[in-house]
Amino acid sequence: MTTTVIVTGTGTPIATADRAGPGVLIVYEGFGETVRLQFDAGRSTVMRLIGAGTSPGGLDAVFLTHHHSDHLVGLDDLLLTRWVLDRQWDLPPIPVVAPAGPCIRFVGGLLDRWDEDLAVRAAHAGRDRGPEVDIRPFDLPSAPTEVWRTADVRVLAGRVRHEPVRPAVGYRVETPDGVVVVSGDTLVCDEVADLAVGTDVLVYEAMRFSEVQGLPEHRRFILDYHADTVAIGRQAEDLGVSRLVLTHLLPPPESEADEQAFEDDVRSGGYTGDVVVARDLTAVTLP
Repeated sequence: MTTTVIVTGTGTPIATADRAGPGVLIVYEGFGETVRLQFDAGRSTVMRLIGAGTSPGGLDAVFLTHHHSDHLVGLDDLLLTRWVLDRQWDLPPIPVVAPAGPCIRFVGGLLDRWDEDLAVRAAHAGRDRGPEVDIRPFDLPSAPTEVWRTADVRVLAGRVRHEPVRPAVGYRVETPDGVVVVSGDTLVCDEVADLAVGTDVLVYEAMRFSEVQGLPEHRRFILDYHADTVAIGRQAEDLGVSRLVLTHLLPPPESEADEQAFEDDVRSGGYTGDVVVARDLTAVTLP
């Protein structure tokens, strides 16, 4: 049995040539089942899924953390590509799991804007239906709560702190190999700690506050709702997390020295475990 965490996108709303929009793919390969779960779908997610050795048709479910566009803009591409490819015709509707509210409304109306394209494609190819989505909303939980499961894999959602964006959640994935937590966008907060108790791999959004504080005043508002690298290190050490994967990197690193600065910040917070400053398609495996 193995559980692999693949970062499909380490980027932010700041577009760069080498970093796709936010996303994490978790693949569990066990006795009798393979499960592929995608968390968020930023720009270029489909290309990164293919680079990771799968495709939209290979996914078992998609999970959304919140309704910021950089986490959702690749979802159209993911759903349409899953349907368009000939070999995907017989796939069931893909479950899209998200907190009730704006994410669910977004997914519910997503295919409407493609009606004319889908009608042409379906008629031309002799297909009797367009793509379908199995929308699975859940109420914002007061404590980490199960929102999806298979025989061997369980996914829990827990609220995080990304105000003024509400709701916002992170996810905890439990497999026979261990526990992976995906923070989503958040401050370092007690809610993340509740979600990450006993986790083996913590995938955390990361902002270098020391650098962002030097930006023009009209750009510093992003300090209000992201996770400071130093505070991440302090929390991860307190939780006893063995491996910390940093993603959604702000400011976007432009060199190996910039990437090293993210790790140095985490170390200055007291973290002694394994630090991975992710690039697109960085993969870590449990156990």
